[in-house]
Amino acid sequence: MQPRFLATIGVALIAVCSGCAAPQADVAWPEPRPLGAEFAAYRPPDRPSPPSEVSFGSDQPAGSLTLHDALALALLRNPELAAFSWEVRAREARTLQAGLPPNPEFQFQTENFGGTGTYGGLDEAETTVGLGQLVELGGKRARRRRLASLERDLAGWDYEARRIDVFAETARRFTDVLAAQERISLNKELVDLAEKMVQTVSARVRTGKVSPVDQTKARIALSTSRIDLERSMRDLEAARNALSATWGSSSPVFEQVTGNLYVLPAIPTLDVMEKRVSNNPDIARWMIELERRKASVAVEKAGRIPDPTLSGAVRYLGESNDTAFVVGLSIPMPVFDRNQGNLLEARYRLSKAEVERRAAVTRIRALLAAGYQALSATYAEATSLRDEVLPGAQRVFEAAGEAFRQGKLGYLDVLDAQRTFFEAKARYVDALNRFHKAVVDLERLTGEPVGGEPAAQ
Repeated sequence: MQPRFLATIGVALIAVCSGCAAPQADVAWPEPRPLGAEFAAYRPPDRPSPPSEVSFGSDQPAGSLTLHDALALALLRNPELAAFSWEVRAREARTLQAGLPPNPEFQFQTENFGGTGTYGGLDEAETTVGLGQLVELGGKRARRRRLASLERDLAGWDYEARRIDVFAETARRFTDVLAAQERISLNKELVDLAEKMVQTVSARVRTGKVSPVDQTKARIALSTSRIDLERSMRDLEAARNALSATWGSSSPVFEQVTGNLYVLPAIPTLDVMEKRVSNNPDIARWMIELERRKASVAVEKAGRIPDPTLSGAVRYLGESNDTAFVVGLSIPMPVFDRNQGNLLEARYRLSKAEVERRAAVTRIRALLAAGYQALSATYAEATSLRDEVLPGAQRVFEAAGEAFRQGKLGYLDVLDAQRTFFEAKARYVDALNRFHKAVVDLERLTGEPVGGEPAAQ
């Protein structure tokens, strides 16, 4: 081939490929909701890492663990949250790919050789070398890239929803550990009282003031208290394991959690809470979802426009040792397939998204109303136990103990007063636990703190 022929092909290749530089993907993480926005959350690096290199850290806090420590640890090391963040990166890569034009096609063709007569060799051969390029019309690439970028933004909202889920779940499990610690304290106190009661009753049996039956009943009560203590210790260990699992650990290192379960924060009105629902990422994402469905319709509309393929080549004529240019154009004929089915499907899915958005808003508002009623009920229960039941039960228990020591009441009366008092205290702890978890549930629905003093700081 002539050098001029090869040079012409090289210039054509450079001209086609110079406009095919890969655009950079935009990075779009949604603005964090107010709930837990002050904590850093896991973000993957720009470049993918092999699984063996992905590490969330092995160090864990020992000793006392605060709610702040637990939340910070969980948001940085929760494996599920990390998986959602990698999905955002994957969608960024898809956005990059969607913005790339089709690759050109290299074309090579040799004719009139290897035959008979004068065509037996290569002297009469005609060689054509060129490039073909599919030309996308109707703004297909721009619309495809917009659709991919909206899907990337939706992945960001899924990440934000999971971030708040991790925040809320960690707070719930922390509260469970705090309540389990309180139950152990109550059961230890009950065991101490039961041991003292056994000693008191045994002394009175020796003096003949009470029947040996009371001594047996006292020892049974002591054994029951010890069983309850052991059960509460197992419950605490299970709660500790559940809490440490939020940051991907199967063996907790911390010894205890520090917080104040007995603080009851102020509760805003339901009207105030309903105004905050827009911060819920499960609702906020629907704005992007609707835009994505519209972008999908736009992509399918553009798909109705046929894309021509342009080709240009240089032909070398062996007989005359000349060169000539060859140009070509091919256009699909939309006779049968006009993309009508895909376009209709996209429009149906847009209509479906409108209904799904309304359903999501209705569902979350219903959950908010139910959660607010549960919160109000547990608040009323906790305050009633604190202000009315517990003081009265304590006075009865103390009076019964004093009367028993004076010989005015039997052991069964003291045992009944003791049981009533400690059951009320245990119920109070359970009510506080449910109250603080109901607060967390409302915070998850509104995407921001309820207000007032936090449950455990």
